[in-house]
Amino acid sequence: MISLCNYIDGELVPPENGNYLDNVNPATGEIFSQIPKSAKADLDKAVAAANKAKQAWADLDNQTRSDFMRKISEGILENLDGLAAAECEDNGKPLWLAKAVDIPRAASNFQFFADAITQFSTEAHSMQRVGVNYTLRRPLGVVGCISPWNLPLYLFTWKIAPALASGNCVIAKPSEVTPYSAFILSKICRKVGLPAGVLNIVHGLGQDIGSEIVSHPDVKAISFTGGTVTGKNIASVAAPMFKKLSLELGGKNATIVFDDCDWDNTLDEVARAAFANQGQICLCGSRILIQKSIYNRFRDALVEKVKQLNVGDPLEADSKQGAVVSEAHMNKVLASIETAKKEGGKILCGGSQVKLEGRCANGFFIQPTLIENLDANTTTNQQEIFGPVASLIPFEDEAEAIAIANSTDYGLAFSVWSQNISRCHNLSQKLEAGIIWINCWMLRDLRTPFGGVKNSGVGREGGFEALRFFTEPTNVCIKY
Repeated sequence: MISLCNYIDGELVPPENGNYLDNVNPATGEIFSQIPKSAKADLDKAVAAANKAKQAWADLDNQTRSDFMRKISEGILENLDGLAAAECEDNGKPLWLAKAVDIPRAASNFQFFADAITQFSTEAHSMQRVGVNYTLRRPLGVVGCISPWNLPLYLFTWKIAPALASGNCVIAKPSEVTPYSAFILSKICRKVGLPAGVLNIVHGLGQDIGSEIVSHPDVKAISFTGGTVTGKNIASVAAPMFKKLSLELGGKNATIVFDDCDWDNTLDEVARAAFANQGQICLCGSRILIQKSIYNRFRDALVEKVKQLNVGDPLEADSKQGAVVSEAHMNKVLASIETAKKEGGKILCGGSQVKLEGRCANGFFIQPTLIENLDANTTTNQQEIFGPVASLIPFEDEAEAIAIANSTDYGLAFSVWSQNISRCHNLSQKLEAGIIWINCWMLRDLRTPFGGVKNSGVGREGGFEALRFFTEPTNVCIKY
């Protein structure tokens, strides 16, 4: 049994109250570690440490901070196997996926912002012969970063890296469902000599320590990724305190397939977009819109492809689908499938829990599920399920595709599959989403703004957008 620690003021410490939470491996259903159930006393220590460290960290030149971050990136890669195993055990995702995607991307996040901060410039505005304005950008001081369970280290570092690079000290809370890789990151930070108090990682429940981070008067900004309901609650607390907010929330993303698509590539990528990480990515395409002229043919081919996605032990190389993150989440997804049936949905494949043998006999596995015969306005096609479930919706033409895609309260990431470049440009102007992929999915450039519209969030992460969020601009006007 592993007991995790908080990382406060450069030390690995137990929670002040001595309380712990059970951490369950979703592939086996067994408790494998204990997580600090932190509370206000732990946060107060973390904020005190961050306040003590913030001026010295802010006063460092960009290159020195960059050097620390580069060392953390290297430390992540040196611990790739251990971190991937932790993600697999914590989250239930296939080990090969964590090795190929999650952990390398976490290292890239630190590497990217280590470079970006050395290129981050500010503006100057000349008033011809009258004077000149220039902009200073200063760190905010102490900021809060709260990340979700679906891509634990990947998204944890996506927030922490730009906050540290721009000179802030950070109070970070990983999900209590998947805390293990954040604990290993604590050890890496200690090993590379990151100054005490610069990064503090506090574990615990959202309603306990998460709420305390959001409401603490010394925490000047909140960067949160998670559910829309939680995001709304965070905004209701932080906005009256005039904190800066970056909220990356839910999605009900549309995958739009036209009859002139590149058939084989589209088929492969549409399946990947729907079921990667067991469908537990906010960017997954859970509404698959297919032009009527190819609907039957594409549907049948997609069903056959999805049936080939092997659900199995995450440690096995041929497992394409691992466990969902918890028993509670499994039950939520299965209940959503039952709702789809009641709404008249036809299950084309999947639809049930998978019972494995051996080590994973008590694990939380669900068959990848495709559903058709549902109106675009049904609950199934309007509310986020966040699991291995996707619905198929036929459409006639561009206008109908746009109307269906835009019909939800969400607007995070859509993908369009067509060889008609004029059509693709046209849809990109009319689809209500923060990210639109054309003939691809999850192709990421870390320089670009990342985030959603409507109920999918507020603000943008990535590139200089993130560095701007974690700094405060001051205009200096000089008269000649």
